[in-house]
Amino acid sequence: MESKAILRYTRISPRKARQVVDLVRGKGVEEAFHILQFTPKKAARMVERTLRSAVANAVNQEESTVREEDLYVKTAFVDGGISMKRIRPQPRGAAGIIRKRFSHITLVVSDNE
Repeated sequence: MESKAILRYTRISPRKARQVVDLVRGKGVEEAFHILQFTPKKAARMVERTLRSAVANAVNQEESTVREEDLYVKTAFVDGGISMKRIRPQPRGAAGIIRKRFSHITLVVSDNE
């Protein structure tokens, strides 16, 4: 049985979040939690929060008899969200655009391999 959790509009760039998501893709849930616990990146906390939600969704479904130890991360990906645009002065009267990017983190956990 599959279960999914999505964290939308997270204030981190997709490129930085993908570095952390690539670490846990295909791993068991317990191993993924250990990896995220010792990863010193801001995105690791966000991915861990999303993974906890996906595991809770799988365990607490009405017809589910799934145990947390049997789950693994089946699919994990990061999509780009909106970008806040800010303007910064540049030399010779020009304006440079700064993009503050957002991400959507999606995790799918499953119990059958």
